[in-house]
Amino acid sequence: MVVGLLLVVALVDLESGDRIASVVGAAVGVLGLAVSVFALTRPASDPAVAGSRSVQAGGNIGRAVTGDNVRVTDPAPHVASGPAGQGPGANDTAVPGERGVSAGGSIGEAITGDGTRQQ
Repeated sequence: MVVGLLLVVALVDLESGDRIASVVGAAVGVLGLAVSVFALTRPASDPAVAGSRSVQAGGNIGRAVTGDNVRVTDPAPHVASGPAGQGPGANDTAVPGERGVSAGGSIGEAITGDGTRQQ
């Protein structure tokens, strides 16, 4: 594009070059506006998880297990379903660290240790 504009400057008179530059500038401005509107209206992506083996959810979590050699025999706790983003810490922007657990709603149980046994 730059090479094309340089050729216009070198081969065409100043008045025509001014008109062409105005049209190109307007086209680039409209393209920039379209990209901005697209970026503002696209759906938000999932939150980033920072720590290794960490869990982060926008809603409720019944059970999250991040430890090694964990034996769990009872069923996951029941977590009342509700709209995401209403639970404690729903407005927090912090992401969990290593083996951390974060949710926009309720967390029934989080097991992050190694060798945990539940009966």
